[in-house]
Amino acid sequence: MAFTRFTDLSGPSVIDLSADTVAVLPVGAIEQHGPHLPVATDYFMAEAIAEGAALAASDSCDITLLPGLAYTKSDEHAWSPGTLWLSASTLLAVLDDLGRSLAMGPVRRLAFLNAHGGNSALLGVALRELRTRYGLFTFLLHAALPADQGGASPSGELGLGVHGGLNETAAMLYLHPETVDMSLAERSVPEHLTAYEHIGFGKSVSFGWTSDDFGTGNGVIGDPTGATPELGRKLVDTAIADNAAALRECARFLPSA
Repeated sequence: MAFTRFTDLSGPSVIDLSADTVAVLPVGAIEQHGPHLPVATDYFMAEAIAEGAALAASDSCDITLLPGLAYTKSDEHAWSPGTLWLSASTLLAVLDDLGRSLAMGPVRRLAFLNAHGGNSALLGVALRELRTRYGLFTFLLHAALPADQGGASPSGELGLGVHGGLNETAAMLYLHPETVDMSLAERSVPEHLTAYEHIGFGKSVSFGWTSDDFGTGNGVIGDPTGATPELGRKLVDTAIADNAAALRECARFLPSA
């Protein structure tokens, strides 16, 4: 069992990878995360958790770590300077090209490790496209499942912490503390949304939104004020362990018995 960085391989040595090797593609974003966090927050998260999980999973399966995607679907933050985003059609085309290219070699398993909630629906479409077009087994893993997609949210964020809030800020205080300015962190939870029974994050009716829709004024949707490096370490370590376990399953998964 082995871990490799795809970028370290020569062309001929790629042939030594097997059909059961899992290629892991970190998928992040470059987008505003409020005044206290860097625009590369999601990219940093995707890279760190993908690498940690790939290294851990390689104790029992073969993993190759692809270079991450930084520019993805972030048009919900397009209003803010610092957001560099691709359209849905462009990103789907990029993912298709990457899958086609990977399928030219021996690898038949591709796992996206996503750290930006705005990518999730589109990555789900890409899973089936790459499966039907190129015969790849495809998987979508999450650095952390966002609250608007059924994931947990800290109680103080009322199920509404989806961007730049407690967990992301804590993770960045652990991973890249030099990029965080806690003096600029402030609570920005759109509490008025709790008045709706059916419409909302994690409720039966979802809605299209941009991060300047909620009246918070700073692009944050959550409460970063209680974030600590200790919480960040716990969150990152848990994400790495959970995704390592998932990658081990990706290496042996077959749809039919």
